[in-house]
This record gives sequence, C-alpha cells and structure tokens, in this order.
Amino acid sequence: MDTKFKIWQGCDRGLCRNAVGRQDRQLNTYDWLADVPDNNNDTDLVEVQFKNTRKGYYHNVNNLELKKGDIVAVEASPGHDIGVVTLTGRLVRLQIKKANIKSPDDIKRIYRIARQTDIDRYHEAKAREHATMIESRQIAKGLGLKMKIGDVEYQGDGNKAIFYYIADERVDFRQLIKDLAAAFHVRIEMKQIGARQEAGRIGGTGPCGRELCCATWIKSFSSVSTMAARVQDISLNPTKLAGMCAKLKCCMNYEVDNYMEASRKMPPKEVVLQTMDNDYYHFKADILAGIVTYSTDKRLAANLETISAKRAQEVIAMNKRGEKPMSLQEDGKAKPVKKPIDLLADADISRFDKAKKKKKKNKKKVVPPAPQK
Repeated sequence: MDTKFKIWQGCDRGLCRNAVGRQDRQLNTYDWLADVPDNNNDTDLVEVQFKNTRKGYYHNVNNLELKKGDIVAVEASPGHDIGVVTLTGRLVRLQIKKANIKSPDDIKRIYRIARQTDIDRYHEAKAREHATMIESRQIAKGLGLKMKIGDVEYQGDGNKAIFYYIADERVDFRQLIKDLAAAFHVRIEMKQIGARQEAGRIGGTGPCGRELCCATWIKSFSSVSTMAARVQDISLNPTKLAGMCAKLKCCMNYEVDNYMEASRKMPPKEVVLQTMDNDYYHFKADILAGIVTYSTDKRLAANLETISAKRAQEVIAMNKRGEKPMSLQEDGKAKPVKKPIDLLADADISRFDKAKKKKKKNKKKVVPPAPQK
C-alpha cells in the first residue's frame, strides 16, 4: 500500500474500506448495504467528506472503482478539492434527502483518485489554516466587527479558503473580505454557523465522558427546550443543562418520547391520596420505573410512602367513590407501626467499669531492686 493511503485508510486508525471498522472521521455513516450485490452499481452518487463535519455529494462520471476510504479529487468552484470517500451505493440517495439537496447543479463530479502531487499540495494548504485563522481574527478585530472566526478551511488546491464565523447580529464583512483577500491572496468565502455547528467542528468530550454527539453522528440539529427537562423531571439548573456550546444539550431530546409515553400511566401530581390515617401529597416519582413517593407534608419529606403508579391510581379511584383505604400499601392493610430501637435497653452500662477492674488486677506490681552495699 502506498504511504499516502496509510494516513487515510486501514482498519487500525483511519477509515476502513468495509462498512464497519474503527475510523477517525466525524459523522461516519454505517453502510448496512455494503454486502448487498450490485450495491455500488445501483447509483453513481458518492459521499465525500472534507475537514471536520463538511460533506459533499458527487457523481462518479468516470466510473471509478471507489470504496470507502479512497482519497479523491472532486470538482470545486474554482479548481478542485481533495476529500475522502465515506459512502457509496444506495444509501447515498437517502443521505441526499436528509441534506435537502434538490437542485442537480449542487451535485458536482469526481475527477480522479488523488495523485501524490494532489496530496502534497493538500498538506501544504492545510498547514496554513491555523496561522490564517489567528491573523484573520486580528483583522476582524481591527475592523471592529462583532464576530468570531472559529475555523478556516483551505480548498485542496489552495486557491480558496472558507472562513467559518459566529455572530449574534448581522455583520457587514465586505471590507473584511477585501482585507482577507489582500492578506492571503486566495478566494474568500464567508460561512456563518451556529454555536452547535461550531462545537461539532471543533469537537471535544461531553460531561458524559463520551465524544460530543454533534462531532460524531448528529447531522441536523433540532430545537431543544426546557420542556424536555420538565417532562423528564430534570432539575432546571442552567449549568447542568447546557452543553459545551453553551446551548441546551441535544441529548435531552433522546428519551423525551419514552418519558411522555410512560408519564401517561403516572397519577397527577396535584391529586391528594386520602387514607384512614392520613392525607398523602405527591413528593417525587420515578417515571420509567413506574413508582411514586408520597409524603404526609406538602413541603417536607415526612412519613414517606413509595408505591406503584397502579396502586396510586387505585387509591384515587377509591377516593372518588368516597372510600378510604387503611393505608397506601398494596394489600390495603394498615401499615405496621415501627417500634423505636433503644440501644441501651439490653445493654449493661457497668460493663465498662468491670473491664477496668480486671485490667487493674492483671497488672503486676513492679518492685525496684534493692541497692547493693
């Protein structure tokens, strides 16, 4: 295998040619149709990934035998770009629908498999990205623009640079484009992204200890509201609900549907359960486990009783009929009264004094030796 492909391919650290395997590329798609016969011949569409989370879709007009992990030179405007093939076959059509690409003009062509000269030029362009980002931030600051340039990506041939920026308000960067073109002598493209997209491009580790979802598999971001936290009985603590992007965590939406379905079986929180001995108020609930804890005090945890949601619904139905059970227990019997435990009831307090007397008796008197004459 050529040295240039060892960086990008191989099942050990780079992209694997198979559908499954370890890979270090973001937003990897599992190709579950890889073993289907004539999967690659079904369409000439190919998914190509570039730096971080940027992906593009291209036509394989030259009928190249492309597989996952191949480095290709693709059509760009102007010139060409270098990327890695991440998906081929029928699944590419589904990916295009998800990306909402409707115009055929947005799908360009694949020129060829990248040559060694293409790879060398690509690495030269990538080596300039960090220095370009630092200098571009200084230029934007000098112009007094309220924006943050989060990342810079050079095209594979080095003729174009994409500047990703974040801004809360509308920014007039016409003068900035002129200054950047004069400083770096390339074609400039400004692309505004949100805080979630920036976190996906930069990457990182979340509070859960895993790599950020936006940097690994999330392609489209849905809105997250505090209602998702309320449904799951999560404490409305901004420091715990916010992710690395300072927005509400995307993972709060993962289990909302399960919680909403399970919450239909739970009793209402405002209903008071009445028994022969006391009234019980809702204290806390475990929605997925289907258990509810009630307290005899509205504000404090007093005489807590934990019962199933089914039992709570039965007690509510009995109260509506004017009946009161003996207790909240499943069998309806009165709760046994717990006797206080007296630690000194069967204890002999004088046992410590006896132990001291025994120690004194066991001690031998030490007689000093008589002085010699």
